[in-house]
Amino acid sequence: MGRHLSTKLLSGLALAVAIGATAIASPASAASLKMAWKQDATGLDPHKQTAFSSIRLLELIYEPLVRFDKDLQIVPAVAASWEFAADAKQITFKLNPNAKFQDGKPVTAADVKASFERLLDEKTAAAARANFLSIASIETPDQTTVVFKLSQPDVPLLTAMASINASIVPAAEIAAGTIGTKALGSGPFKLDKWEPNSKETLSANKDWAGGKIAIDGIDISVLPDETAILAALRTKQVDFALINDPLVATLVPKEASLVLNRTPVLAYHVLQMNPSRKPMDNLAVRQAISCAIDRKDVLDTASVGEGKVTGPLTMPGYTSDASALFCYKQDIAKAKKLMADAGFANGFTATVIAANGEPATAAAEAQVLQSQLAEIGVKLNIKMMELNVYVDAWLKGDFDMAVALNGGRADPYSMYNRYWTKTGNLQKVTNYIDDTLDSLMQKGRVETDPAKRKVIFADFEKHLVEVAPWAWLYTSYSYTAQQKNVSGFVPTPEGSLFGLSKVTLQ
Repeated sequence: MGRHLSTKLLSGLALAVAIGATAIASPASAASLKMAWKQDATGLDPHKQTAFSSIRLLELIYEPLVRFDKDLQIVPAVAASWEFAADAKQITFKLNPNAKFQDGKPVTAADVKASFERLLDEKTAAAARANFLSIASIETPDQTTVVFKLSQPDVPLLTAMASINASIVPAAEIAAGTIGTKALGSGPFKLDKWEPNSKETLSANKDWAGGKIAIDGIDISVLPDETAILAALRTKQVDFALINDPLVATLVPKEASLVLNRTPVLAYHVLQMNPSRKPMDNLAVRQAISCAIDRKDVLDTASVGEGKVTGPLTMPGYTSDASALFCYKQDIAKAKKLMADAGFANGFTATVIAANGEPATAAAEAQVLQSQLAEIGVKLNIKMMELNVYVDAWLKGDFDMAVALNGGRADPYSMYNRYWTKTGNLQKVTNYIDDTLDSLMQKGRVETDPAKRKVIFADFEKHLVEVAPWAWLYTSYSYTAQQKNVSGFVPTPEGSLFGLSKVTLQ
C-alpha cells in the first residue's frame, strides 16, 4: 500500500503543478474561494438529481422552503415562517419578502406552487415525488403566502421540504422548459460558468435574502485524484476541498497548515440486491447473503475503520443497536444452510455494479464483498461504471446487485418512502413491494406521538433487515479540508456545503 500511495501522491503533485500553471494564466479574484473536488455534478435540475456530486453543487445555487441546520433543526430558507393546522392536514408558509432569484426577480407564491406542481407531475420524474403525494391542492392567497392542503395528516412533510430535491425554481423557467439547462435559484451563489468535469465558477448572489456573503465567489476545480487535491492544498493552490476518500482524509491532520472537518453523516453504505432477478427473488438467498457479510470487516478494509456499522435507520432518535438486527454477526454456517435450503448449495454467479468515485470506497467495498460472498459459493463479478452511467442503470434497477452510498434524512419516512412504499417513485431501484413495510410507513406518516413513531419505525427496521432486499453496511463521515485562513464553514450531518455561504478569507 505504501508504494501505491507514493505513486498516487507523485501523480497528485504533477496535477497540482498543472493547476498552478492555469492559475498563473488566469488569476482568480483574490476574494474568491479556490475550491477542489473529485467528482463533478452530473446535471443541473434540482428536482431530478440523486448523485451527491450534483447535490453538493446545487445546494449552493438553489433553495427549498426550509432547510436543516447543523443540529438537524428546521430553519427558514425561502420561507420565513410556517404553521400546521390543528388537524395536521394543512400547512401554511409565509415567504421571506426579500427572497429573490439570481436574476433579481422576487420569489413569489406562484413560483412555489409551480415548483411543487412540477415535482408532483409524473412526467418530471422528480427524485422526491413520493414525499409529496399527500398534497391535494396548493393555494396562493397573496404574493407571499402558500397554503398546502393535504389529503391526510403528514407529519414528515416539513422535513421532506427541506431537501434540495424540493427546491423552489422560477415559474417562468418551468414554462420555458429551461430547468436543468440553466441554473437559476435563490441561493447564495450564482453559477456563472460550468465546464463539466473541469471547473465551475460561481459568484456571490448579492441579493441573497440569507445575508451578506463575505467572499466574491467560488472557483471550483474538478481533480479526479484526491491525492492531487491534497497536494494542491499543501502548496496553497486550493483553499478548501471536499474529500471523499477516508484514506486521504486521514492524511490531512498530518499537515500543520491544514484543518480537517470530520462530521458523522446520515448517508449509508449498502449492498443492494435486486429481488426481481433470480436467485435474489428467493428470500433465503437474500438472507444468506446478509448472513455471509462481515460488515465490520467491510468498514475496516474499505473505509479504514472510518465509521460504524448501521441498520437502515441512521437518524438521531431512531437508531438502534445494530448488533441486535438479523444476521448482523457474520454466520457462514447459517448462510450456507440458507443457500442449500434455497437450492443453491453450489452457489451462483452474479454481477455487482459500482460507480467510479462515488463513493470513493466503492471498488474496495465491492472487492471485500466479493471475497466474503465467495465463502458461500457466490461468484460476484464486479462492474465499475462512470457515475452518470451508474446512476442511469441504478434508476432503472438494471443490476443484479449494486454497491451504493445513499443519502440520509432526518425522518425515517422521508428517507425511505420513495423506496419501500407501493407509491414510492424509486420502486424501480428496489424492485421490492412488501405489505408490512408499506403499512408501517403509512402508520409512521400519520402518527404524531414521537414515542409511538419510534416504535413503528423500529418494527419497520427489524422487518426490513429480516426480508433483506438490501444489506446495510455502515455510515461514515463527511470530510472537508481547508487552509487556516478559511473560517466560518459549518459542516452538517447531511454533508452539505451550504455552509460555504458563511465562509470568510483572512
